[in-house]
Amino acid sequence: MSTALESTIRIQREDFIVTDEIEAIKKASRNIGGIVTFLGTGRELSKGENITQLNFEHYPKMAEKKLEEIRQQAIRDYGIIEMIIIHRIGEIDIGENIVLIVAAGEHRKEAFKACEWAIAELKRTTPIWKRETTSKGEVWVQDTP
Repeated sequence: MSTALESTIRIQREDFIVTDEIEAIKKASRNIGGIVTFLGTGRELSKGENITQLNFEHYPKMAEKKLEEIRQQAIRDYGIIEMIIIHRIGEIDIGENIVLIVAAGEHRKEAFKACEWAIAELKRTTPIWKRETTSKGEVWVQDTP
């Protein structure tokens, strides 16, 4: 039994509920035996500076297109069943959710590999930019750890 997910790729301002996304991906197939998640949250310290606010901007339509390409390549290259990618934009407070990747496969091994590859590829290629507000002012983050 397979059912289509309503939305596997989203860029949005509002927060998301991780457990709701896990339940949604479970509906993709009864062959799912392993689900791996990556949840990125706003941290308080970066490069020795206290961060008081994060702001994410994106290139509309291009960012969504890139996330869909990442999703499709992860499914194809790692043999997973489905993947959900959500990234928030706008102002994000410390401790809030920023990005979620949920990879579902028949087994854990391919789900882990797909999830790790997807977040690295997202940070490397997706036109979403982060601005950190610190005591020294605003800083655009250029590198990806």
